[in-house]
Formats: sequence, structure tokens, C-alpha cells
Amino acid sequence: MKKLVSVLGILALGGVFAAGCSYQTQIDQATSQAESSAQQASTAATNAQNSANQAAQSAKTAQEAAASSEDSVKRANDAVARLEAEFASSVTK
Repeated sequence: MKKLVSVLGILALGGVFAAGCSYQTQIDQATSQAESSAQQASTAATNAQNSANQAAQSAKTAQEAAASSEDSVKRANDAVARLEAEFASSVTK
């Protein structure tokens, strides 16, 4: 009887070990997939940050160009006003 119980105990332990190994393979695969997903997420986050930095730089460049355009309009308006004043004074002479 003791031998039968011992043999059954050993078989049960062998079964638990085999089942544990089977689950370990699944755990390893899930861990590998999770690490891969985390790496992809990290890459996506880095790309998003780079895009945000480029957008900020583009916005700054656009702001500078708009300010320059406003200055150009002011200079053009001043030039037109001077020409009009000169024309008006030449006509009245």
C-alpha cells in the first residue's frame, strides 16, 4: 500500500511539474509579447514627442514670419503715405 501511495505521489508530482512547465511556456510567451508591446509604445511615444517638438518649432517660425509680414506692411503703408504726400505737394505747387 505504501508503495502504491508513493508511486501515485510521484506521478502526481510529475503531473504538477509537467503542467507547471506548460504554463511557464505560456507565461514566457506572454512576457515576450508584453515586452514587445512596451517597446512599440515607447517608440510611438518618442515619435509623438519628436512630432510635437517639430510642430512647436514650425509654430515659432510661422509667428516670426507673421511678425515680419506685419513690419513689411507697415513699411509699405509708410512708403505709400510718403508718395501720396509728395504727390499732393507737387500738384499744389
